[in-house]
Amino acid sequence: MDSRTTVERAQRFRHLHADHQPLVLPTVWDAWSARTAAAAGFPALTVGSHPLADSRGAEDKEGQTFEEVLAAVRPIIAAVDIPVSVDLEAGYGQRPADLIAGLVEIGGVGLNLEDTVHSEGGRVRTTQEHAGFIADLRAAADASGVPVWINGRTDLFIYAEDAAGVLDEAVERLRAMEQAGADSVYPVKIQDNDELLKAVTAAVSVPVNSTAHPVNHDLERFRRLGVGRVTYGPLLQLALTDAMKDMLGPWAP
Repeated sequence: MDSRTTVERAQRFRHLHADHQPLVLPTVWDAWSARTAAAAGFPALTVGSHPLADSRGAEDKEGQTFEEVLAAVRPIIAAVDIPVSVDLEAGYGQRPADLIAGLVEIGGVGLNLEDTVHSEGGRVRTTQEHAGFIADLRAAADASGVPVWINGRTDLFIYAEDAAGVLDEAVERLRAMEQAGADSVYPVKIQDNDELLKAVTAAVSVPVNSTAHPVNHDLERFRRLGVGRVTYGPLLQLALTDAMKDMLGPWAP
């Protein structure tokens, strides 16, 4: 993709985050789902690692290589004329500069970066280690001339038996990512907990990303709780799976 087009889309992506409260980014996985979401009127999209892997018969949690992900995402970005962000999991064992270079080369203008290191047995990066990775991504993006939007994710709530018990640590991690240059932060697995969502949105000054189910959740609730950005993770694909089963059921032998 032409570098000027990528820069323009990246700039547009930034404006969208400022203009929409929250900005809803449908999570897509192929050219068809991307075109469908764009035709529905959404101004930007994100590619999710889980639905992308499912669509390709691969495993989530870095069951594909970085090169395979780039090859799969390239036609998705080319299929639409709106900004597209890409979930890059924990970085596929790549250097931050190489992640930015690969993303920008295919026309991506945003990324997710999580703190579960799948290439190292699923360990969780320390707060400072993850913030350092974010800072290196920010520096590489700035050097590239493309204002890539960095969505810093933490998985702490996934692993906690008591989610409220790790709130302080999660907030420390979110703030560290913000200070390192993350444009938004993404504490996963708290989308159904009003108190935790309110706590994290009050703790940082950048938009907080929440996962949502396109049928079971309500946009106004997320707005009321201060969420600045909404993505679907694998839940849009799962909702479509349920709908497809309902449609096909009467035709099955």
